[in-house]
Formats: sequence, structure tokens, C-alpha cells
Amino acid sequence: MQWHFIILIIFLAIVCYYDIRQNRIPNWLNLAGILAGILYHLIAGQMAGFLDAMFGMLAGGGIMLLLYIFKALGAGDVKLFAAIGAICGVLFTLYSVMYSIVFAGIIALLILLFTRTFLVSMTVAILHIYESWKKKSLTALDEFKREFSNRYPFIYAVIPGVVTTFYYMYLA
Repeated sequence: MQWHFIILIIFLAIVCYYDIRQNRIPNWLNLAGILAGILYHLIAGQMAGFLDAMFGMLAGGGIMLLLYIFKALGAGDVKLFAAIGAICGVLFTLYSVMYSIVFAGIIALLILLFTRTFLVSMTVAILHIYESWKKKSLTALDEFKREFSNRYPFIYAVIPGVVTTFYYMYLA
């Protein structure tokens, strides 16, 4: 049994609670996840485990930092994937990022389709993108995100992304 998956399950359950109830992930929780992952891998795998945890943290946090810069997600989600990287290592984290982004896209499409605002939202989004491009400013995109976009906790995409990664890496 790989004990870091038990750590991951407990960590994600607590994160899920906070992200859904408070629409934020506390820094102390992400820091606890990072430290738990690093300590576990340091004890279980000595220096190789420590390096895997550190590179996993950098990979998960680094990729999500790019999405944060483009305002696609919040800072808590960046730190969340840094913690997932520290707990599970590089490869698992990279696949989890990929699957989580795919699930986030699917969820966003479902929200658009079921709220019947697809055409209106897409038209408004295209107009705001065009205006941002024309003015060479992100102000119009910020306005779109603030006033027109539908938001949901990213944990709704992270959980199926992590489960899918686990399935394909260890069960399939």
C-alpha cells in the first residue's frame, strides 16, 4: 500500500470541504499538505523521495501558476496543486493537472448548456476578447470574468482529475 494516497485522500477531503463551503482554500491547509508530502517522501524514500516531492511541488504549482497569471483560477488552486505534487510526485501531478483541466472544461460546457446561456455567453466573451486585443489591455476580460462568467469551485474538477489519474496509473 502506498501511504501517500491515504494522505492525499484526507487532504483532498478537507480541501473539498473548505473550497465548497467558503469558496477558498486556506493557506495553512495547503502548507500542511506540502509539508506532509515532503516529510512522508523524505522518510519513505530518503533523498530520492524528497527530490520527487520537491519536483512534484514545483511542477504542480508551476503549471497552475501560469493559469493563475491568466486569471483562469485562484491562488489557492495553485498552492493546492503544489501540495498534490509534494504528496504524489511529478508524474501523478502532471496527469492530475491535465485531467483536472479537461474536467473543468467539461463542467464549464455543462454549465453553459444547462443554463441556456451558451450563445449569449460566447458572444459576450468573443466581444470582450476582441476589445482586449484591440486595446491591448486585459481590462475587458477582467470585466467579463467579474460580471458575466459562471464560477464554480475548481475542486469539482480536481477530484475527478485525481481519481482518473489514479485509475489509469495504478488500476488500468
